[in-house]
Amino acid sequence: MKLNKKIKILVNYVLGPLLFIWLSYSLYKQISKQPDLPKAWDQLRQTPLTQVVIYIALVFLLMLLNWLIETWKWKLAIRKVQQVSLFKAFKAILSGVSFSATTPNRVGEYAGRVLFLDDGNRLRSIALTIVCSMSQLIITILMGCIGLLLLMNKISSAEIIAGNDNSLWLKIFLYGSMIVLAVMLLLYFRLSIFSKLAEKIPWLDKHLYLVKDLENTEIKLLVKLLLLSFARFIVFCLQYYLLFRLFNVEINWWQNLFVLSVVFLILAVIPTFAIADVAIRGDITWRLMKLFTINSLGVTMTIAAIWFINLVLPAIAGSLLIAGVRLFKKKELQN
Repeated sequence: MKLNKKIKILVNYVLGPLLFIWLSYSLYKQISKQPDLPKAWDQLRQTPLTQVVIYIALVFLLMLLNWLIETWKWKLAIRKVQQVSLFKAFKAILSGVSFSATTPNRVGEYAGRVLFLDDGNRLRSIALTIVCSMSQLIITILMGCIGLLLLMNKISSAEIIAGNDNSLWLKIFLYGSMIVLAVMLLLYFRLSIFSKLAEKIPWLDKHLYLVKDLENTEIKLLVKLLLLSFARFIVFCLQYYLLFRLFNVEINWWQNLFVLSVVFLILAVIPTFAIADVAIRGDITWRLMKLFTINSLGVTMTIAAIWFINLVLPAIAGSLLIAGVRLFKKKELQN
């Protein structure tokens, strides 16, 4: 069914600016809700300017590295469908961040990325884009299970979780996560299962092309995606560690690594809107970080800075890029 002219014009010229306005409003609402903002600002002013500039610059560069790694991942994942330049893929990634910021668990990133592909390839690329995200989720669950296993006794004794038997719930969560990880790994390295399953469902016959590209996916590619996902995970942890140092949170590298592993695992299973998850992320991170530090303000400042640098800035950039994307060519608009 063809879209009429008015809808095409609406999508072409309104979608990007509207998303930018919504993101700006959401950003304002989230910042205005932060009760410790004045204290955080006072503490930041007391820190030597040179130190602040160096640390923030490093974290910003790591943010760029993070999204460049994700760009490379996605570029590799969709090359069966369409070859894209690194620059175009980077713009698609930022567009995806913009869409994902206002959708539950960032599911909107798929729609944002495919805007930069050719019209006939957009739907075909979604399955491979999901595989790209799946590789990151596998690393998140794997590292989260390791972190939870190592911190199990400490978390249980600290009574972080309300209830009488914290260790029981932690074990249920750990074993459940391990089962999910095993299933995901099985599916990840047997992607042809999805196309074979679709072939057996009669009403999916005409949509087989959407998952056909999953067949014969090279193991080498899947392993490469996992390694790149692990590299992103390390970049995330390094960003946190640098900001913890800046805001005087006394925590060593292994505590930082394993606490964040558990935080990322919990956030992966909690349905949240990325633009609004700063409060949830802050609460979860502090509950675990207080096992090793009493600097709650420093932890809060770190979470807010990570949220702003890693999500808000790329999302705003992505919304501006969307404003410049024309989904339909002039000939199509005339039809």
